[in-house]
Amino acid sequence: MFISNAYAQTAAAPSGAAGMMQFLPLVLMFVVLYFIMIRPQMKRQKEHRAMIDALAKGDEVVIGGGVIGRVAKMGDSVLHIEVAKDVEIQVQRSSVVQVLPKGTYK
Repeated sequence: MFISNAYAQTAAAPSGAAGMMQFLPLVLMFVVLYFIMIRPQMKRQKEHRAMIDALAKGDEVVIGGGVIGRVAKMGDSVLHIEVAKDVEIQVQRSSVVQVLPKGTYK
């Protein structure tokens, strides 16, 4: 009597352009993520792989734990690094972080 009935309105169907505009921020975030994070990481991995492939006997290297040494022997996946006179350690090739200039390690 005192309260009138309220009826819900039907929702308007989204048009094709408005539907695509909802995905634009998601696509934009992915593009920014690709150029800021993914692409530089892939570049670093490629450079690291090239450095590891170019290793040769006698190169002076730094391995993952910060140990500096000279490559004494090389295998397919294992390097023997001489860290002191008559002291060699075996490490995986991928643990090499940096190749030092000749004459750095004495």
